[in-house]
Amino acid sequence: MASDVPMTPELEQIDGEIQDIFRALQNGFQKMDKIKDSSRQAKQLEDLTGKMKECKRLIKEFDRILKDEESKNPPEVNKQLNDRKQYMIKELNSYVTLRKTYQSSLGNNKRVELFDMGAGSSEPTAEDNIQMASAMSNQQLIDSGRNQMDQTDEAIARSKMVVVQTVEIGSQTATTLTQQTEQMKRIGNELDSVHFSLKKASQLVKEIGRQVATDKCIMGLLALIVFGVIAIIIVKIVNPHNKSIPDIPGMAPPAHSFQTNRRLLSTRAFRGL
Repeated sequence: MASDVPMTPELEQIDGEIQDIFRALQNGFQKMDKIKDSSRQAKQLEDLTGKMKECKRLIKEFDRILKDEESKNPPEVNKQLNDRKQYMIKELNSYVTLRKTYQSSLGNNKRVELFDMGAGSSEPTAEDNIQMASAMSNQQLIDSGRNQMDQTDEAIARSKMVVVQTVEIGSQTATTLTQQTEQMKRIGNELDSVHFSLKKASQLVKEIGRQVATDKCIMGLLALIVFGVIAIIIVKIVNPHNKSIPDIPGMAPPAHSFQTNRRLLSTRAFRGL
């Protein structure tokens, strides 16, 4: 099939590589009939399988670029490019079927994984799965189904283990939360006790403060009384003739006043004579 479809340089390069692989596959399968040794035939079939894997990778790359540039191309160009991709897929499937025929003739029951997904590659699409199923025999389909069932059983078993572990972790978490809740209750009770003690201490401090204030008032009053008495004594000593200040009980009059009175009495007695 000649390629007269308008392509970008990148698509043209991939298309050319795919056509080279198709020619190599055609020549390789033509040589299979000329090889008589079964081991050499198996080696030749293995090499052709590697070329088919590379062809499949290039077809995927072609499809990826086609989808990226789909919005830039006119509808008729996109249709031609999609037809070109479908031609490549059909051509590759024909070689896959041919490989299966030679594999059966060699009596090789080992399945050659053409569509083995390498590390870092994407998951197979529905179109790839249809192509794989069309290239497989009934026994291979049965084996593939059993393999898928085994993988599903293993996944279910792993899921059950995860569920059991999750339940155990949940139980442990619930127990831990219960213990922490009880601990928080105890801390709350202790805080209430501390708050009550602080309240009582505050009341006691206020009472002590009132008692200290009362004692200070009493001491101040006593100091005023003492200062007053001392002031009166000093005034009486300094000015004994001041009648506005009564004599303090229990205190004798000043000495000079007593002598003056004695002189007055003596003078009066002398005059009387």
